[in-house]
Amino acid sequence: MPTETQKTPSQAGHPRILIVDDDPGQRSLLDSFLRGQGFETETVDSGAEGLARLRAGRFDMMISDVRMAGLNGLETLRLARKEHASLPVLLVTAFTDVRDAVAAMRDGAVNYLAKPIDLDELLACVRQAIGLSESAPPRSCEEKTVPDFLVARSPMMRAVLRDAALIAPSESRVLISGESGVGKEILADVLHAWSTRADGPMIKVNCAAIPEALLESELFGHERGAFTSAHARRIGRFEEACQGTIFLDEITEMSLALQAKLLRVTQDGRFQRIGSNREIQTSARILAATNRQLEEEVKRGRFREDLFYRLNVVELNIPPLRERREDILPLAVRFIEEFARGRGRFSETVAACLERYAWPGNVRELRNAMERAVLLSRSELILPEHLPTRVRAAGEALPPKTLADASQLEAIERDAILRALRQHRFNRTETAKSLGISRRTLIYKLQRFREQGYGVE
Repeated sequence: MPTETQKTPSQAGHPRILIVDDDPGQRSLLDSFLRGQGFETETVDSGAEGLARLRAGRFDMMISDVRMAGLNGLETLRLARKEHASLPVLLVTAFTDVRDAVAAMRDGAVNYLAKPIDLDELLACVRQAIGLSESAPPRSCEEKTVPDFLVARSPMMRAVLRDAALIAPSESRVLISGESGVGKEILADVLHAWSTRADGPMIKVNCAAIPEALLESELFGHERGAFTSAHARRIGRFEEACQGTIFLDEITEMSLALQAKLLRVTQDGRFQRIGSNREIQTSARILAATNRQLEEEVKRGRFREDLFYRLNVVELNIPPLRERREDILPLAVRFIEEFARGRGRFSETVAACLERYAWPGNVRELRNAMERAVLLSRSELILPEHLPTRVRAAGEALPPKTLADASQLEAIERDAILRALRQHRFNRTETAKSLGISRRTLIYKLQRFREQGYGVE
């Protein structure tokens, strides 16, 4: 008779998945997400332990990272195949490992996922490998309350929040990307508020705002006498963030030398204050943000590849405001209420100007424009002359857009995306490259198409 830990899938009632990864953040992400989708999971931190668990219990699937100390994912796959020939195995790989992962398909892997993991693709791969029907999309934790400080009316921004709700309960590191001013810090606040660490501290560090000579001390602290101006011991931000979250904004502004020290913290949570030999342990969850393409920074030698993959367990990309125009007027109303203490409103002409302007500075620029308008207005009504010249000019220069025009443009975009998706056999990475957009932007657009009733699979 099987023991309690050896129930067959039919007896257990839910498919059982073994997760093999030596990165605690990655394990936590896969574990919390798959459990949230109704699967039973067990996690181990090495290939050897994974093989031992396969011998001791019964699983419907194994998910393994490729890069691991000791037995790597490819070796684990080959050894598992000798004893469990029919077990579906899904590999998780960095982009630089893709060639090896493709080769591993010949050794029996059912598929591979490239980092950062797309949760929709992960769920689809798991369901297909186990033989479950493609039913509902990932559960989005819809019961979570969106904070008052956040506006998300557009399908693209709702898709970002859906992913955030899935990711927040895990301990995984998150990379938040997007242009300057889109609201990366706001999204970091949401992740913290929805996490199990919400009662702990939320520590924020803008790496671009602190001189390089002081940034190491800011992050890790220093002992008295460590350098000329160190008149007293200083507790670093990582130490303050223990049991909470640390948000590292503009992470690409950090020097390569300091990146090496940050890498150590992402690996085992250990660091030293400047001037001390004593190691300090922190359990802070790391959220990082950048307005640059980190892959390009890695290629140019300005950002460590190993740190990139440590930070980028999962990526949330916030679309620019010009791509989520449904959010413009609600945001403007929110800002006017803030600055006019609830007594402000704007005319239809102003609304047209706001909607037609491109907002290169994104939400930050919109907020500044609304603050200016409230200050210049002598009444509760905001008029076009109260707007910045560039915003007002955008409304005056363009003829009114009819609903038919907007609908036609959207249809053209949708047809182009769906055509490219079919041409590339529904490979989202290749489709995004051919369209000249980011993979995350493509995913958000596909989510919008689903909500409109168009099939994209």
